Amino acid sequence: MSYDIEKPDEQWRAELTPGEYAVLRQAATEPAFTGEYTDTKTKGVYSCRACGAELFTSDAKFESHCGWPSFFDARDTDAVELIEDRSHGMVRTEVRCARCGSHLGHLFEGEGYATPTDQRYCINSIAVRLAPDEG
Repeated sequence: MSYDIEKPDEQWRAELTPGEYAVLRQAATEPAFTGEYTDTKTKGVYSCRACGAELFTSDAKFESHCGWPSFFDARDTDAVELIEDRSHGMVRTEVRCARCGSHLGHLFEGEGYATPTDQRYCINSIAVRLAPDEG
């Protein structure tokens, strides 16, 4: 896969903290209920911590009580890339930043949440950065 932003691994390691690198570039998962944005209600835009691409808005964030920030839709259909993930003995849908290919989390569907899409983008806090709305 080719991305608008591609960097050698050494550069990603230098630019990201070890925790950010593990999640964004190695598809690790931060521990549940430890992320900075799990319960935040601040209005704003969530961007990729690796490249700054705008990915999700607070308007699509909802409380799923799963331990990670959850969104029912991406900011823009082109903002994220969905990839089948067969790791850990299950089939899931991985969510990556479409601009730099960084791992963000996973997408789950049909869980019955009262959201417009019946989708849950389960995103690692450490993979995104919230820019609060002005005002």
